[in-house]
Amino acid sequence: MRREIDYALARRATIRDFERGQLPRTDLCDAHPELLRAARHLGSETDTCCPVCGDGHTRRVLYAYGDSLKTANGRALTGTDELDKLATRHDEFACYVVEVCVECGWNYLLRTFLVGRRHAG
Repeated sequence: MRREIDYALARRATIRDFERGQLPRTDLCDAHPELLRAARHLGSETDTCCPVCGDGHTRRVLYAYGDSLKTANGRALTGTDELDKLATRHDEFACYVVEVCVECGWNYLLRTFLVGRRHAG
């Protein structure tokens, strides 16, 4: 069983609050420079336009976290192939999928899930 948390409803509420003027753009477009770098060079492009600036398509960055990952802990992954390799080598670790706009700095955690040999199936 794959354990996953999807933040789509919270994302929609955040965008709604921004569109209503209840959240300033500076609160939403605050991506760390390392996150922007990872999005540019490692992220996968989506068909989703940025909900804040609308200037470009967002990118998705995948991060892996787990004590057993050692040097790979907290690192942005190059894609699902790298994720699959890590999943066959480790019992369990968490993945975080972050949506990023490299134009304005919008970023939002889309979902988290657990992977590894314990969750294979």
